[in-house]
Amino acid sequence: MKRLLLTLSILAVCALAMQADEAPLRLAVAGITHGHLGEVVRRINRGDFQIVGVAEPRDEYRAKNDLTGRLPQNLFYADLGQMLDETKPEVVVAYGSIYDHLAVVEACAPRGVHVMVEKPLAVNVKAAKRIEQLAKKYGIKVLTNYETTWYSTNQHARRLIDDGRIGDIRRINIYDGHEGPKEIGCGPMFTEWLTDPVLNGGGAVVDFGCYGANLATWLLHGKQPTSVYAVLKQHKPEVYPRVDDDATIIVEYPGCTVQIMASWCWPKGRKDMYIYGSRGSIFQLTPSRMETRMDGQDSGQFDAPRLDAPYDDSFRFLRAVVRNEISLPPYDLSSLENNMMVVRILDAARRSAKTGKAVRF
Repeated sequence: MKRLLLTLSILAVCALAMQADEAPLRLAVAGITHGHLGEVVRRINRGDFQIVGVAEPRDEYRAKNDLTGRLPQNLFYADLGQMLDETKPEVVVAYGSIYDHLAVVEACAPRGVHVMVEKPLAVNVKAAKRIEQLAKKYGIKVLTNYETTWYSTNQHARRLIDDGRIGDIRRINIYDGHEGPKEIGCGPMFTEWLTDPVLNGGGAVVDFGCYGANLATWLLHGKQPTSVYAVLKQHKPEVYPRVDDDATIIVEYPGCTVQIMASWCWPKGRKDMYIYGSRGSIFQLTPSRMETRMDGQDSGQFDAPRLDAPYDDSFRFLRAVVRNEISLPPYDLSSLENNMMVVRILDAARRSAKTGKAVRF
């Protein structure tokens, strides 16, 4: 009888654990001024997460934002700490300025709450190191989200490279940019800090330069650069008087050169990448279209294989990581290791632009 009761108890505990794993992720939002908040709004009724609280210190923004009307008013808080203590989220997604990322992690880490920030991880190396220290001390996961992580073409390019299909990588050219945040209609809440050299850490060099640094670090398996050289331009000082609006970053590695072109000055938006190896090449043209040259043969354009869940979506991926259903490999696009390197590269780029000289790593 005792053995039967013990067995039933174990089964009950297992059933409760399974129910907990299947339950929506308890998610809170810190800050609502980032234009990418729409990523939350578009998924809010999907069922894989439940928003339990929203923290935004500014009264006027808290009263009217993209989540207003979609959530009960009592879920909106002025104070992040109070929101965390009262709502008990599993993870917080940060949609404020890049400068605010450190404060979010400082509030979440001691409470054992995981964090996902929008790219990049931090405004400078000092802030990034503090985030890293807190994550390790309290055992939380800190992820950084990039749109390009979920491009099937980028993931297929990585598989081809790892399979040796184009030989050793010799050069990577990465283009990320658009006409400019004001030109494409970003709202004042977003542009207020996006064009601030303190709150964003720079202009196009940070906003779009981070994509290239993230992808290069991933494709090269976390290899450390030997040097970084950058030229930052201000083509539209009347529009963006305080930050750069065009950046060219040359990142040198042993045997490989990465050129990152980031801009708020192009006639149309683009996020594409060109990888040249010793025996072939890969052109990532759009999120789904690409072409290759391997074994002396051009493929012509084709659709990359579709990504499987949870690797196809930032919030499905976040849930799987937080629930320990999957683990982050070293230097994964979302990982802390990768994004520490991204911040180091961006720091070096800004220093190089000021001196006109390459910064040695």
